[in-house]
Amino acid sequence: MRNLSDIEQSFEIYLIGKVERKNSKVYIKLFEKYVPALKQLEHFSHVQVLWWADKHDNEKSRNIMQTTPPYGENPPVTGVFATRAEYRPNPIGLTTAEIVSVDYDKGQLEVKNIDAFDGTPVIDLKAYFPVCDRVKEASIPNWIVGWPEWFPEEGFGL
Repeated sequence: MRNLSDIEQSFEIYLIGKVERKNSKVYIKLFEKYVPALKQLEHFSHVQVLWWADKHDNEKSRNIMQTTPPYGENPPVTGVFATRAEYRPNPIGLTTAEIVSVDYDKGQLEVKNIDAFDGTPVIDLKAYFPVCDRVKEASIPNWIVGWPEWFPEEGFGL
């Protein structure tokens, strides 16, 4: 059996756009090359946004393996894989966001409920498919029970 250190490698990731926050609205603004990839996305209610937590793309943040989450009731020390923390070995964020509109001319989509800052690099978009992405009977630890079941209707913003 091969040791993990024998197979470590890096991958090249291309930024496809950035998060833009303007007047309490949130947009995913794509680079021109990727605008054709939006075709038919307006027929979906939600999109999964994969984004790069660039503020934590450094050696220190990439080497944090445990943390005490800032949410829940008396959370225990937790491995970063059991959190939504932006500091992790690969600072990839994932948010399922509601699509408000898709504008091909501007090369952007307006979304609600994304936990990424203004200027955050976006690395991919995937249409939300309930058959693949929904979990029928999800469970969470007791210390997170106080969190709301859904984002508020007015949206989530940073």
